[in-house]
Amino acid sequence: VRAATGRKKLLVFNGCYHGTVDDVFVDLVGGQPRQRDSLLGQVHDLTAHTVVIEFNDLTALEAALKGDDIACVLAEPVMTNIGMVLPQPGFWEAAQALIRQHGTLLVLDETHTFSSGPGGYARAHGLQPDALVLGKPIAGGLPCAVYGMSADLAARATQAKQDAPPGHSGIGTTLTANRLTLAAMRATLAEVATEPAFDHMIALCTQLANGLRACISRNELPWCVTQVGARCEFQFGLTPPVNGTQAEAMMDAELEQLIHLALLNRGVLITPFHNMLLCSPATSAADVAQLLAAFDAVLGELLALGSIHK
Repeated sequence: VRAATGRKKLLVFNGCYHGTVDDVFVDLVGGQPRQRDSLLGQVHDLTAHTVVIEFNDLTALEAALKGDDIACVLAEPVMTNIGMVLPQPGFWEAAQALIRQHGTLLVLDETHTFSSGPGGYARAHGLQPDALVLGKPIAGGLPCAVYGMSADLAARATQAKQDAPPGHSGIGTTLTANRLTLAAMRATLAEVATEPAFDHMIALCTQLANGLRACISRNELPWCVTQVGARCEFQFGLTPPVNGTQAEAMMDAELEQLIHLALLNRGVLITPFHNMLLCSPATSAADVAQLLAAFDAVLGELLALGSIHK
C-alpha cells in the first residue's frame, strides 16, 4: 500500500490489534499517541509514521487525513480485540467518503468480523474497501492468512514493483501454500462458510445474545451485550462502548477470570478472550440453553457472595 500510494503513514484506531505487526502498536494515552510499552526491541519511533485516533470519531479522522500523507486506514469494521465496539450509524459511510476524498486507501481486517456472513462485514453492510486481510477463520482455525485488493490497487502495486530496482520485495514466505492449510481453506469455503451455515449460526447467536441480556436484566446488573453476526460479547458497562478507550475502561480482568472459571466448573468453556462468545455450525439450541443456564447460576452465586454488585 505504501509503495502503491507513495505515502509512508498509516492510520489505526486506538485499541486495535492486527497481529504482531510493529507499526500498529501505537495507542492513545491521555489523548496523545504512544508506542506500546510491551513492544520490545523496537528502535524506531513508531509514532512518526503511525497515526492513531479513536474509532467512531469522524472529526479526528478528517483532521488526520488533511495532510494527504496517509497511505491507508487499517481497521476492523467492528473493533473486537479491545472488546467489541460497533460503528455508530453512518460512521463508515462518512469515513469512506473522507478516505477517498484525501486519496487514502481503506484496508479492512475481517479476521473476526468474518462472523457477519460469507462475504464478511463489508459485504453484509455495503462497505467498499480497497483491500482486505483475513486470518485463520478462513481455514477453520489452522494458521493462515489471505489478502485481496481492488483491480486499481493491484495495478498500482504491480506498477510500483515494475518501477523498482531488481531485488527481493513482495509477499511470500517459506510457509506459504502449505498443502494442509490450502485444503482446509477449500473445505471451509466450499462446505462450512455457506449461507445456510451462517443463517444457523447468526440465528443461534441472536438467541444467545438475547438470553444473556435477559440474565443480566434479571440480576439487575449494569452490563450490556454486543453482537456482530455469529459473535457476541457481554461487557461490564450499562451502554456499549463507542471507542477503544471506553471499551478498555469496561474491562475487569479479575472478574472475567472468575466468570470463566465458574462457567468451566459448570461444564461450559467459553472463549478465553475477554467475554466473547462464538456460535459455530455445530452449535445447537441445547448448547445455548446450557450456557445461559450456567451463566444465570454464576451471576446469582457471585451476587450472593458479594463478588459483583448491582
